[in-house]
Amino acid sequence: MPQLAARYGLHPTQINSWKRLVIDQASELFCRNNNVSKGSRQTTDDLHRVIGQLTVEQCDFLARKLYH
Repeated sequence: MPQLAARYGLHPTQINSWKRLVIDQASELFCRNNNVSKGSRQTTDDLHRVIGQLTVEQCDFLARKLYH
């Protein structure tokens, strides 16, 4: 722990806290049916939809500027 703490500029207690948190919640992290992954999936889908919409709007804007 001291080597990791020194390398990344963290306090060893913080690393131990993170380690305990991961150990305590590891089953939830790797569960196929957890709510976080569903929410993350929905967010990713929403972001892709917005990116597509903005791309189309940008193309329309550029086309209007080019032909006017």
